[in-house]
Amino acid sequence: MPMKLDASCQCGGVEFTLQSNTPVPYQFCACSICRKIGGYSGAVNIGGIHDSLQITKGLDLIKRYNATADRGTPQEKKLESERAFCSNCSSPLWVFDRHWPELVHPFASAIDTPLPVPEEMVCIKADSKPEWARWPEGQKSVHRDYGKDSLEEWHRERGLYVE
Repeated sequence: MPMKLDASCQCGGVEFTLQSNTPVPYQFCACSICRKIGGYSGAVNIGGIHDSLQITKGLDLIKRYNATADRGTPQEKKLESERAFCSNCSSPLWVFDRHWPELVHPFASAIDTPLPVPEEMVCIKADSKPEWARWPEGQKSVHRDYGKDSLEEWHRERGLYVE
């Protein structure tokens, strides 16, 4: 059975639950979008089952927006993925992309349920990380763009996928 996750924003105005087959918060993204919304040097998202997402408090406080990739460059474009956040405290809640309608990606920072601790962090988007930003301490692999494995593949290869 997938892992049940309880989550909330910082002010407590929004609360939600969801199920996850891929609950290990192992992938740290340092892209400009994750740095801007996650604070300091990036953000960690985990995988969730979209159909299991239940907003239990504060539906009216949830706002959504589509981030801009490559902002300020000739390649600038509005992304189709939708980020949800609390309009009261600005806490990032989750990312949804219609290309993968069965999934939702909550920010690990919003999860209140104790999560499994990864033995190694996979640090992605190194080509976007500024020099002053530091990767997390401990064992890690660093990738210029994305790692080779999807969230599901990474969990399955390590026996961490929760059926």
